[in-house]
Amino acid sequence: MLKHMSRTRLALAWCVAVVVFAVIAVVNGGTAITLANGGLLLMVGLIPPAIMLLVWRGPPPLTIAEVLHDVGEPSKGRTP
Repeated sequence: MLKHMSRTRLALAWCVAVVVFAVIAVVNGGTAITLANGGLLLMVGLIPPAIMLLVWRGPPPLTIAEVLHDVGEPSKGRTP
């Protein structure tokens, strides 16, 4: 499921989910917005996506065979 989702989209989805849950909590009247709650919401909303963007690797490095032979392109001498 997560193979087709980019890192940026996943981080954005996390931030949107945190904001939606915070809005639902405020609208239901169970949570008051204070400085401490705002700081906690900011930490919960921004720290996990920031760590994910720093740790999540990009595409795997090329192998020696891929460097020596253009694997992604067909041979110029042969016709399929």
